[in-house]
Amino acid sequence: MKEIGYIIFACFYKFFSILPMKKNHVFLIMTHDESREGNVGRVGYYMKKYESSKIYTLKRKDTSVKRMPYFFLVKSYELARCEYVFLDNAFLPMAYFKVRKGTKVVQLWHGTGTIKKFGQHVNKGTRLGELENRSHKNITKLVVNSEATKKLYSQCFGIPESKVEVLGLPRTDYLFKKEYQNRQIHLFYGKYPMLQDKKLLLYAPTFRDDQVDLPQIKLNIKKLIAETDDSVCLGLRLHPFIADKMTFSKKEYGDRVYDFSKYPHLNTLLFASDILMTDYSSIVFEYCALKKPMIFFAYDLEKFSQNGRGFYEDYETYVPGPVARTTEEVIDILNENQFKFEKIEPFFHTAYKYEDGKSTKRVVKMIKEVDARL
Repeated sequence: MKEIGYIIFACFYKFFSILPMKKNHVFLIMTHDESREGNVGRVGYYMKKYESSKIYTLKRKDTSVKRMPYFFLVKSYELARCEYVFLDNAFLPMAYFKVRKGTKVVQLWHGTGTIKKFGQHVNKGTRLGELENRSHKNITKLVVNSEATKKLYSQCFGIPESKVEVLGLPRTDYLFKKEYQNRQIHLFYGKYPMLQDKKLLLYAPTFRDDQVDLPQIKLNIKKLIAETDDSVCLGLRLHPFIADKMTFSKKEYGDRVYDFSKYPHLNTLLFASDILMTDYSSIVFEYCALKKPMIFFAYDLEKFSQNGRGFYEDYETYVPGPVARTTEEVIDILNENQFKFEKIEPFFHTAYKYEDGKSTKRVVKMIKEVDARL
């Protein structure tokens, strides 16, 4: 059924492509992160403010079954008329059409880097992999954050390295703007004043496919808050599928646990937190720029490595922090401050080419220069 939808969208796109292109009109495909802090949102904000661009957006809600007529008719029309297209995810309807001449497609993706394998390294040989590969043929430029990921990402997207530009990702700009960070932290504490003098541990685990039928959190939250200092509060940033099926009542956890799964600004959570706990998520690549401690709660490391996507590096030696397999080990790390700070700096310098907060400007300048050469 999904492929039929992709084909219908493609047909409408081809039909509307008969109409003239609108110069300096921008289409943002932000189905992964629709916030202004995300890669695509940041570019859209910049182009509207500094380039006087007309902005159109496609968000996840626009692809729902209830909005199919709107998706097929309105969004295909807008996309067909735009000069620039920015994406933070694969857009599979593109597997069934070639963008019109003059349209520039910039893939920004949503991860600053990657620990686990993705794209063609995982899906090649499958129907999904085939559709991804065909859709990626439309990419004019793929932007990455470091030289270390240039070759890797060209393989994951199945495009030549000549199309990959190391410009830094727009969402990382905020990681180097102290004034912005302080302002966001102030706004955060305005909403959660009870956390201002606390130590916030932000837990952001990767979603696992086997959690579809059995949503769960392996961390023993009650044990964690019972055996750590009262100043430690746990903030949860869960996948929407998990978050929608779980509740964390004040009666059960008191003032020690907060669910930030639907908090709209992820970067702000990173700024406000004192420690990040994750496992295989690319969020570590943003957090390392803040030079704050991390814990890697990889309770299913062997299973994920053997039966999941697998990793590009040896996990335990690669990640910039201690690896815990159990809640007890997490508690020990917190109580004894066993953070491996010495691993953060080299990890950061491998993951970043730029730390000037001007990546968005570079991306826009690059695509404008591509225009000039055509």
